[in-house]
Amino acid sequence: MGRIYEATWGRAFSALYDSMTRGMEEAGLRETRRELLAAARGRTLDVGAGTGANIGLFGPEAGEVVFAEPDPHMAKRLRRKLAEAADSSEVVQAPAERLPFPDDSFETVVFTLVLCTVPDQEASLAEAARVLRPGGQLLFLEHIRSDDPRLARWQDRLHGPWHFFADGCNCNRDTVAAVSASGLELGAIEAGELPKAPALVRPAVSGAARLPA
Repeated sequence: MGRIYEATWGRAFSALYDSMTRGMEEAGLRETRRELLAAARGRTLDVGAGTGANIGLFGPEAGEVVFAEPDPHMAKRLRRKLAEAADSSEVVQAPAERLPFPDDSFETVVFTLVLCTVPDQEASLAEAARVLRPGGQLLFLEHIRSDDPRLARWQDRLHGPWHFFADGCNCNRDTVAAVSASGLELGAIEAGELPKAPALVRPAVSGAARLPA
């Protein structure tokens, strides 16, 4: 019964996702995405692309963009948005931990609000490094564990309910530390907030890391 309920909620969450995040996107999140993705270069992989919030935001130096999304309901909406945008980019249904691409396939890999939800951050980052070409870059925009001890304690206390409600999202991950430990060279990062987001997931960071040449 639990698995059936989770699957049903996952389908509903996918259907509601765009409406739930519209306020955040319109309040500045979309522009933050655009600023980050302006740095994309060459063949680019958008991992955990969801319903397609990054469509149309990649900079002019991005080449072919491939969208990877494991959830079939999200992927269906992603394909629909690409069709509406007359965008012929490929959609691959695959999890971040098992990307079906050869080594050294991309110049840029993108994670935007994805590393909070992947079941295995370490494996996801290792896969990103594997498919990057030497000297390639990882671009990321993620909500993170708060530097404020009081808020961090609340993130820990409410992690379980939030994880269920947000369909697998973790509100208390130290994602910057995970990127630093991945073997990628962490570059400049910018701390900020997700506009109009619940307090548990408001602290955020964007930045880049590079695979050593």
